[in-house]
Amino acid sequence: MPMSDPFTLFDDERPASNAVEFTVSELSRAVKRSVEDGFGYVRVRGEIGGFRGRHSSGHAYFSLKDADATIDAVVWRGSWSKLGVKPEEGLEVIATGRLTTFPKKSSYQIVVDNLEHAGLGALMKLLEERRQKLAAEGLFDEQRKRPLPLMPRVIGVVTSPTGAVIRDILHRISDRFPAHVVVWPVRVQGETSGAEVTAAVKGFAGDYGGPRPDVIIVARGGGSVEDLWGYNDEALVRAVAASPIPVVSAVGHETDWTLVDHAADYRAPTPTGAAERVVPVRSECLATLGDRARRLDTAMATHLRHRSEHLRFLSRGLPAGPALVEPLRQRLDIASDRALAALFKATADARRRWYAATQHLSPAIARRPVERAGDRLAVAGARLARAADAGLQASSAARPPRRRSRKVDDAQGILL
Repeated sequence: MPMSDPFTLFDDERPASNAVEFTVSELSRAVKRSVEDGFGYVRVRGEIGGFRGRHSSGHAYFSLKDADATIDAVVWRGSWSKLGVKPEEGLEVIATGRLTTFPKKSSYQIVVDNLEHAGLGALMKLLEERRQKLAAEGLFDEQRKRPLPLMPRVIGVVTSPTGAVIRDILHRISDRFPAHVVVWPVRVQGETSGAEVTAAVKGFAGDYGGPRPDVIIVARGGGSVEDLWGYNDEALVRAVAASPIPVVSAVGHETDWTLVDHAADYRAPTPTGAAERVVPVRSECLATLGDRARRLDTAMATHLRHRSEHLRFLSRGLPAGPALVEPLRQRLDIASDRALAALFKATADARRRWYAATQHLSPAIARRPVERAGDRLAVAGARLARAADAGLQASSAARPPRRRSRKVDDAQGILL
């Protein structure tokens, strides 16, 4: 076997390379296939960063990070509505999706199909931050909370129409004090529960086409923090705080607390407790009403008795009734006697004056003025006749004589 030439190692003429030559695009596609085939669907836990809301295209871009690394993430527009948890800055989540590459940046990323809360600690941190923010705005102040109506005629209930919660509420209201109940059906769990409950609270306060409730009950059964997360929605809390109708929250069990419980006018430990708080017991109301009616009758009778005794006590200082009337009656009798005597005296005086006046009257005396007037009238007539004759004579003497004419009075047939 011949020995190899030691100097061939330094020969300038080297044999051709066996490496395959790629274009940039071919290499990117090859890497993309390798990444997708090698990993496929993965679950990645990390904290959301760089999220500024959805893009105008409807897609969402952010990153998942931990203490040592960062990976880009994207949610396509068609997958956004299917997310169980919506991205929020600083939220720790578990992202499920397909690992792929982005050739334009020569980077890899995860196309997210679903988001889940990473753990209770992250949820509680987010919940506490939201609670502090809303509390600073005064939405949880006790001064702004209103009293519940004593006997509501219409009760609005926001809950699932098929669960045990609505059956418990209706049964309890029917037993205690039957009232008209209007149920607004909503999903009590899932990504749309918060928005549906918000719309229900606003709808009851608006013109939804039905009777306006006097009080609203927001209720659902117990569950985990994730199950009740829709009732921590910021929009829902604001709607409850701004509702013109008093709101009673009955979300979960007694140990479960949500932000709606802080904003509501009254927080019931259970849905059944909410029904008991909203309506009184009819039999107890009737018993109370009867008791108060009896107490009112007793108080009225006691008051009248005391007033009667007081009146009798005051009447002792007053004279008796006849004693007050008798002097006046005596004065009236005296005055009537005096008036009658004065009337008789005046009548007698008038009769005497009449008799005295008639003594000076007689027919002869009465004829004297008439006779004197007749004499004066006769004298005056004679004077008038003489004066008339004298006037005629003077007139005839002064006028020339004229031919007398014969006149016949047609009426009398007399010749003048």
